[in-house]
Amino acid sequence: MRVRIIGIGMGPHQLTPEAAAALRGCDYAVAARKRRDDGLFELRRAVCEAHGLELVAVPDPERDRDAPADYRAAVADWHEARVRAFEQVLAERGGSAAFLVWGDPSLYDSTLRIVDRIGERGEVPVEYDVLPGISAPQLLAARHRIVLHEVGQPVHVTPQRRLAEAVADGQDNIAVMLGARPAFEGLGEWSVWWGANLGTDTEELVAGRVADVLPRIDAARARAKERAGWVMDTALLRRPS
Repeated sequence: MRVRIIGIGMGPHQLTPEAAAALRGCDYAVAARKRRDDGLFELRRAVCEAHGLELVAVPDPERDRDAPADYRAAVADWHEARVRAFEQVLAERGGSAAFLVWGDPSLYDSTLRIVDRIGERGEVPVEYDVLPGISAPQLLAARHRIVLHEVGQPVHVTPQRRLAEAVADGQDNIAVMLGARPAFEGLGEWSVWWGANLGTDTEELVAGRVADVLPRIDAARARAKERAGWVMDTALLRRPS
């Protein structure tokens, strides 16, 4: 069967024409739903409704998020459970299916691994392609009107749980994703450009010296979560020169 992995940016208004055409050419879309009032699932549904496509909910398996001793093993177990859940829907439905990826499939998303694994298992033969979307770091930079790196310099992208490691390794320009809450301890003199729920009507933005703006970030993050029922934040941290 045909599978299309489509980056949808931060919602219906950020879908590229290429992605929109791909959606219209599919029979249905699939997405994990964590709970009945899953705000991100509903945003995906809005994308599908805008293009006349049915969105099929796949119950998201439970995952150990309480600092498991073996993080990689916990994620691998969760991915394998997701593989079986999606595989069942694809086997029942057949046809051509779209996987809607928040942001871009290349950054901290498991969809490519899941579809690869479905193909490896062989229960549902799949052929797939990938269409890019607008990523959270791109939108963060646009909202703050900044370049993600200084002239001729690199930018290091990391999940928040590895931020301290990146700082210890000497990285001085760091895009931080997947944060449960800002963890900028010891970085008071650094500059930060932060955003939550980027591209949505619950978007929050804060910028400044970490020591000065951390309370504002905590308050803004709480507002975003209260209004949306979920929160995704992204930040750029830069060491003082």
